[in-house]
Amino acid sequence: MELSAIEPGHYRRRVNQISLGFVAALALLSVAFGSLLIALFGQGPVASGESTGHFHLNLMGVVLALALCSAVLAGLKDKPFMAEVMLVWQTKQRHNRIFRKLAAIQAAAERKEPEALSILSYYHDSRIQVYRLDNNTLTLSEVMREQEALAERLAQWQISPPPFETAMLDRY
Repeated sequence: MELSAIEPGHYRRRVNQISLGFVAALALLSVAFGSLLIALFGQGPVASGESTGHFHLNLMGVVLALALCSAVLAGLKDKPFMAEVMLVWQTKQRHNRIFRKLAAIQAAAERKEPEALSILSYYHDSRIQVYRLDNNTLTLSEVMREQEALAERLAQWQISPPPFETAMLDRY
């Protein structure tokens, strides 16, 4: 699996647009649904300074808004506008999957297993790409050192690991 070239500025703008749109829609729909539920099911007038007793209706409004926003986002995930964001999201999911199995993968890499070396190589390369896209410069140097150490071991062992495939993770 090859990493796609994504321009960081474009990616950040796209993520910001999507995040802002999601938060704005969630806020507006929460208020709208809450107001609608209160109008339909709320009690009559409330004395000044008293609790309205509509917390559960407002909460239901937020839950409905979250469900609607999530459904819309799920429907848009295959659109070209979301391509880069979804690619990075899927890459982060793979990172999580690799991280959970990292001890076993590193042990296999020490035994010079080509698939483990391929997974580690992909893991380091893709983490560098994602950290650059997310402007995470704090840990970037550490990941680059890990990548360089792996490259040195591969050169020393004269091993060229196969291309990474997600199915390789099933072995560990």
